[in-house]
Amino acid sequence: MTAGTTVALTGASGFIGSGVLAALTARGVRVRALTRRVPEAAGPGITWVPGDLTDGAGPAELCEGAAVLVHLASRVSGGAEECEAVNVHGTAALMAAATRAGVRRIVHLSTAAVYGEGPHAGIEVDEVPPAPLSEASRTRLLGERHALDAGAHVLRPGLVTGTGDRWVVPALAELVRRVPVRWEGGEARLSVVDRADLARLVTALALDAHQAPPGVHHASHPEPVRAGDLLAALAALGLLPAPAGPAVPWEECRRLLAGTPGRVSERQFSLVARDHWYRSEAVWRLAACPPGPGPLARLPEAAGWYREALGAARR
Repeated sequence: MTAGTTVALTGASGFIGSGVLAALTARGVRVRALTRRVPEAAGPGITWVPGDLTDGAGPAELCEGAAVLVHLASRVSGGAEECEAVNVHGTAALMAAATRAGVRRIVHLSTAAVYGEGPHAGIEVDEVPPAPLSEASRTRLLGERHALDAGAHVLRPGLVTGTGDRWVVPALAELVRRVPVRWEGGEARLSVVDRADLARLVTALALDAHQAPPGVHHASHPEPVRAGDLLAALAALGLLPAPAGPAVPWEECRRLLAGTPGRVSERQFSLVARDHWYRSEAVWRLAACPPGPGPLARLPEAAGWYREALGAARR
C-alpha cells in the first residue's frame, strides 16, 4: 500500500488501538478513525469520524474512500445485550459498510479467550472447539463470523502487555497478594504479546504485501512465556514482590484465591496460572513481520506506566 492509502480504524483511542494508530501514521498513510468524542485536535494524517458501532451512519462514513479497514473496537465487559450491540451487530454493520465501500483489505481483532477455560498447551487455530465463558468472548466469537464473511484477517492474541495495560499486570499484582505461593511452580506457559509488537503485526497485515491468507490467526509472540518468568521479570523491575513460597497445585491455588476476596475471578486467575498457549508462529512469518524480542524484553519500556498505574491502584 502506498503512503496515500486511506485506512479506516475503529478503537483508535483504546489500549491496542492507540498503538496501531501511531504505527499507521508513522507509515504516512491517511487514517479515518471512528470516535464517540472528537478530540479538539487531530494529528497529521488523522481525520476523526464522529459516531460509534451502534450508529448506522458512523460505519458508512468511516469506510467511505478507504482501501483498508482495521477493526479493533469491542465491548469487553457488560451483559449480553450490551456486548451483542457492539461485538455482533456493530461488527456486522461495519463489515457491510466496508463491502459496500469496496474496502480491499480488512484486519479484525478478536481474542484467544474465545477458546474458554483450558488449560491449552500449544494448540493450533481451532484445534479445540471455541467455548467462550463470558458474554464479551461469546459475542466476539460471533462477531468473527461477520468479519470472516467479509474476507478479513481475524487475529486472536492472548495476554497483551505494555504501556496502557490496565488488566494483565494489575491482575497479577492482586493475585500475588491473594495467592502468595508459586502457582503450579510457575511452569504454566502463556501466550503473551507486547502492545507495540501487536501493533506492528496489525499494520503489516493492513498495509504490506504478504502471504497471509484471510482467516483466523493466533497473534501472540511465537515463544510462550512461563508464568514464573513473567512474575520474576516484573519483580526485577520493582513492580511486584519476587515470587516466593512453595510450589502449589492448582486446586490448592483455587482454595487460597477463594479465601481472600478480590476483583480477579477464578477464571481470570486460570489464564495466568495454568497453560494458555496458542501457536502463533505462522502469522508473523506469513506477514513478513519479525515478532521482536518478546514481551519480557519489552517490559522495561512500560515500567514507568506500570509503576504509576499500580501506585494509583494502591492509593
